[in-house]
Amino acid sequence: MADDSSTQTEIRAARRAALRDLLREDGLDALLVTDLLNIRYLTGFTGSNAALLLHAEGDADTVFCTDGRYTTQAAAEVPDLERVLDRASAGALVSRAATTPARYGRTGFESQYVSVEQHRTLTGRAGDVELRRAPGLVERLRLVKDETEIDALRRACAAADRALAELIEHGGLRPGRTEREVARDLESRMLDHGSEEPSFTSIVAAGANSAIPHHRPTGALLAAGDFVKLDFGATVDGYHSDMTRTLVLGPPADWQREVYELVRLAQSAGREAVRPGADVAGVDRAARDVIVGAGRGEEFSHGLGHGVGLQIHEAPSLAATGAGTLSAGMAVTVEPGVYLAGRGGVRIEDTLVVREGTPELLTLTSKELVVV
Repeated sequence: MADDSSTQTEIRAARRAALRDLLREDGLDALLVTDLLNIRYLTGFTGSNAALLLHAEGDADTVFCTDGRYTTQAAAEVPDLERVLDRASAGALVSRAATTPARYGRTGFESQYVSVEQHRTLTGRAGDVELRRAPGLVERLRLVKDETEIDALRRACAAADRALAELIEHGGLRPGRTEREVARDLESRMLDHGSEEPSFTSIVAAGANSAIPHHRPTGALLAAGDFVKLDFGATVDGYHSDMTRTLVLGPPADWQREVYELVRLAQSAGREAVRPGADVAGVDRAARDVIVGAGRGEEFSHGLGHGVGLQIHEAPSLAATGAGTLSAGMAVTVEPGVYLAGRGGVRIEDTLVVREGTPELLTLTSKELVVV
């Protein structure tokens, strides 16, 4: 069950307090937050226009701004902060900071999201306030999920698991259906099981299309003997699940069994490497070495996985080029694949939470080869 609103308010206040520690480390008096997902993380606001001016000393000097369309919504979702209304939310907050430059003298901004033109507008309003680049501060907090976030991820994964089980049980994967029909059917079933919306455009790839890692569903017909690769996810309370399963329509050929078993073993090795303190490149290597050892390294053309949360792709990156180590509470995917151009491909993907000891598996659909 999700926590009640008062508990959610306390959790978001604690997140803002943790962010203040980072501001003080960086010598900032305040941070102008303009990314809507970061604003949601810190305040609970889910509208389409907002900014937050978070002061390093506390919520008493922190101001939230949106426009008049969201007056009622903001009062319900952000009850614990001062709220002001202005369509130009970020600019209005910078103008406000400029009235007391002694308190907001060094204000950071999310430079990874602010365009050159927006920066010019903000500096024009800043007066004696110094706007400093401060990328990635909120994202550093978002790396490790709290139990409220993990509960939302768990429910999103459950919605996807149930939808796939129903799709198979009701004959939704059968020769003669198109990839698009299957995708729409799967997404509808996720909605029936509590998803707010698909996490991303669902991938349904049949036959030779399954060898294309990010194939988009087309009018191609499913046929007997095809691999069918399904990569999809649900969204609950803004948090995204991500799962891939590859099935076969009718008795599999020997090459299909061979490729599937190779990917299954690689995926198992990758999952086992997920633990606190593990180097992210090392986790990728644990799975990749299985595929390379079978002589198919060139047919595994992408990283092993990525973080998931309020975005479908977040840090950390589990890839050969990734940097850093895993920590307990991170939510990641493990998704090796082998793709044989013109024939077909296999990917198996789970969403997991890094825990002490064994990771918590959130996507529970079997990884044995399913024949439908």
